[in-house]
This record gives sequence, structure tokens and C-alpha cells, in this order.
Amino acid sequence: MRETRSAEPESSQIKTIWTPAFAGVTILGLFTGLSLGNRFRNDMTISEAEFFRQVTLHTCCSLETEKALFHSFDYLRRYIPADQMTLNYFDEETGETVMCASATAEGGVACDIRIKLTTRERQVFLNQELTTDLMLLNEAAGFSIANKYLEAFGKPESSIMFLRLRIEGVLQGSLILRADGTNRFTQSDLSLFVLLRDPWTIVMINNRQYQELLRLKELLADDNRYLHKELQRMAGSEVIGADKGLRDVMTLVRQVAPLNSPVLIQGETGVGKEVIAASVHEISNRREGPFIKVNCGAIPDTLIDSELFGHEKGAFTGAISRMRGRFERADHGTIFLDEIGELPLQAQSRLLRVLQDRTFERVGGSESVQVDIRIITATHRDLEKMVEEGRFREDLYYRLNVFPIMIPPLRHRKSDIADLATYFIRKKSMELGRYAVPALLPGAERNLMGYNWPGNVRELENTIERALIINRGVFLELPDLRISETVSIPPEPETEAVESLKLNELVYHHIVKVMHITGGRVDGPGGAADVLGLKPGTLRHRMRLLGIPFGRKAEWRKKQI
Repeated sequence: MRETRSAEPESSQIKTIWTPAFAGVTILGLFTGLSLGNRFRNDMTISEAEFFRQVTLHTCCSLETEKALFHSFDYLRRYIPADQMTLNYFDEETGETVMCASATAEGGVACDIRIKLTTRERQVFLNQELTTDLMLLNEAAGFSIANKYLEAFGKPESSIMFLRLRIEGVLQGSLILRADGTNRFTQSDLSLFVLLRDPWTIVMINNRQYQELLRLKELLADDNRYLHKELQRMAGSEVIGADKGLRDVMTLVRQVAPLNSPVLIQGETGVGKEVIAASVHEISNRREGPFIKVNCGAIPDTLIDSELFGHEKGAFTGAISRMRGRFERADHGTIFLDEIGELPLQAQSRLLRVLQDRTFERVGGSESVQVDIRIITATHRDLEKMVEEGRFREDLYYRLNVFPIMIPPLRHRKSDIADLATYFIRKKSMELGRYAVPALLPGAERNLMGYNWPGNVRELENTIERALIINRGVFLELPDLRISETVSIPPEPETEAVESLKLNELVYHHIVKVMHITGGRVDGPGGAADVLGLKPGTLRHRMRLLGIPFGRKAEWRKKQI
């Protein structure tokens, strides 16, 4: 067995180390606390302090690891003959040493070159007693780990300097400096190379933590997308009746979804306006973006601006930090403003600007925030009447009403009731922990169909849930429902006899009768279009063809035209 022999006087603390793991290999170990003063290389003289300062500056010149490695290497090679420098770390999960960045005279590149180590090689690689933190290998022929690195480099005939990077004794990674050919490095080169330890330990830690943050961010985003879809499914975003009572509505949804046009969804309370809005978003090109829901009627007037547009720190009492508003959170997605008729006039003005140029300012701020969003609104109110009364901005109404969708009440699409009841029985059974889904009691479906459901789909859902709580048997017995006829049109007082049987004249007199009953109101719940089961636009078109006046130019009375 070869003995350890001194390479220089003991005062220099430089030793040539021999162990069975490195048989036949000459390794120079440099230990902590080494100070060799000024070094001379290639007719250039530089102090260690100045070299350390310059290397640190070059290392910190970029946030991208591969660029920082190149700048550091480009400065270092002025004093040390080198052809390549790499940054590496040890992957404990796979037992591999990983080259994550490499720099040559041409530049720096990020990489992911993995070198598999045997169990013995891992022991040697990680054990400080067998492998010192700083090594010089002018010939790597007998060192298997070094050979694997050189094979990865594609440069088997090379000299290597190896520097481990530790913080608080914990191994973070390593730097390898390589030069073509053997016997290229000296002890003077080693004394300069060790000065890279501190700045590159910090870079290595930051790089590993940054990569871990990116990995966790991607995992979080993936989980968020999955949970978002699950919540939508559990919240009832499925459109029941899409091929029956809501067939015409879904045709409109498919027409407008690929576009960015604003959509105004109208209908009575509880008809499922939020479900239709979610369908527009899911079919659109923005489906991977956020779908932010806002109930304008549930936010106090004093907080509506802050909730929608956000606020700056100190904008008002309690504003202890900057807060992003709902519009900012909906960037690259869709914002759904439910109960838009409840929006205060001041907030309506700011919403108008967002519709016009997609910019706004946070409360208490002066910086414009640019957003890329699609706006969907919904209301059960008669916005036209609110415009006439001055409670809703006319210009905002026309901008929101680009593509109106009217959802018929449940009493006008009774073909959907059985499907909705089945869906809610399944959904509510799961929520209540009933794994055995009950079936409707024979005859219960007839009761469901005979009821007018003034509360629409929401009332049906609550009725099913109440029945599931009360009844725990195999069959679900519904509570007594008040059976009623579909709302009929009461006779108009003093109606003249219709002598002609021509279709247009019959339609004319029928529409006139309904306009008397509704007081001339076309839109909204209880309006002429609602009573006739038509879309407001369709009714207006027919009235124009028949010469029936409507709107502000017509005054309808109960007894005469």
C-alpha cells in the first residue's frame, strides 16, 4: 500500500491524499482556512481579495444560473487555464449526480445531465473522509466518478478541479472546472478556485429553492385546475335540459361562447342563470382561465368599488395592504356579475370604462391596471324600465345587452322537471351521505309536473333536499305540493268580438289583449313576452310587422288601445 507523501512543506497545509478508493490517482486536497497570498499566473498578478470580489460581482450579474455561470467562468479563465465549468447537485431520490448548468468559451447553457452512481461510488462521493471538498485531478484514469463526468463531457483526456458547496455542513452541490489534457492545473489554480465556494454556494441554494418553487407552483396549478372542475361539477354546472326545454338557450350559448362579446342573461330568480354563464365560459377559449362570480346585490355599496377593482394600501381605514379586486383576479378569464341591476350608479360608471378599454384604477391608486376579461352579466330585473327611471345607465345597458339570453321559467319547460328531479336526488343524496339513492314514489312525478314552481329550479332543488331529509326509505315521498294550472291570461274587459278568422288578425288581437294586461310592458317577468312564451326580440318583430306600437311611443291602457 502506498503511503501518504507530502507535496509541499507542512506550513502550506497542502497534502497529496491516497486512499483505496483513489488507487493510482494523484489528488491535491485544500482545506478550509488556506491563505496563499498573491498568486502569479500567465504573467498576471492579482490578490485573492480582488479575485474574490470580481468573481462575486460576475457571479451575481444575472438571475439566470447559466448566464451567471458563464460570466463567472469567463472572468476565472483569465487566471486559470480552463475550457469548461459546470454546476452540479446530488439527487438523493435517484442516487444521481446532476449537471444543471454548463459554461464554455461560447456561453452558458442550462442542462439536466444525470450521472448514475453505484452504491460504493455514492459512499465515496458523499463521505468527507474519503473525498475532500476540494480536489485536483490532473489524471482521472483511476477515479471512476471522474471518468463518468468526463464521459458526460465527451472529453476523456482532461484535468479536473472539484469543489463541494456546503452551508452549515449540509452538501448543496459542487463546481467542476475542466481543462483539456492532463497536468493542466497547479496548486496556485486550486487556491483561486476555492474562492468561488461562498458566492456559488449561495447561487446553488437559490437555484435549488427556485426550482422547487416552480415545481410546487406547477403542482398547485394542476391541483387547482382539477379542484376547480370538481367544484363546478359538484355545484351543478351541468346543464339539465340542454336538449329539451333549454335547447334554444344552448344554441345561443354555443353561438356566442367562442367570441368575447358581453352576454346579458335574463330570467326569473332561480332559473339557473349562473349555470348558463358557466357554460358560456366552459365552451369558450377562456376555459383554462379563472371564472370569477360576483353577486352585486350581496356587496355593500361602500365596498363595491374595493371588491370589484381592488384598493391600494392606506386607501381607507382598514386597508393595511394592497388587494386585488375581482376584475384583476379574472384576468385572462371570465367575470360573471350576477344581479347587475343592484350595482350602484357610481360603480356602473367604472364598469362602463372597463367595458370600453379594459382598464381601471384601484381605489386610492393612480396606476392603470390592464385586464383581458370577458364580462357576463345576469339579472331578474327589467333593465329597460330601470333605464327609463334613471336607476341604470343607458349607455351601460346597451354595452351589456350585446347578446341577450332569456332563460324561460321552469313552468314553461316542464319537460325538464323529471330530469332535474332525478339529478337533484343523486346530487343531494351524495351531499347528505346517502349512498343508496332513493327512487321517486309512484305518482310523485305527476305532482311535480302539475306544480307551477314559482321559485323555479331553486325551489325544486330545495324541495328534493327537504324530502331526502325527512324520508329515509327506498322510495322518496315528496311533501304536498299545491297543484295548480299553468298561469292563464285573464279575460280582457270590454273585448270586441273578432269577426275575421285570418291568422294575422287573430295574432294581432291576441297580442293587443296581452299588451293591455301587462300595461304595455314587453320584457321581464310578467311582461308580454313572458306571458306569450316568446323572446322579447321575437315579439317586437311580430309587433312591427302587425303595426302594433310598443315602447315609449305607445301608451297602453286597460280598457282601450
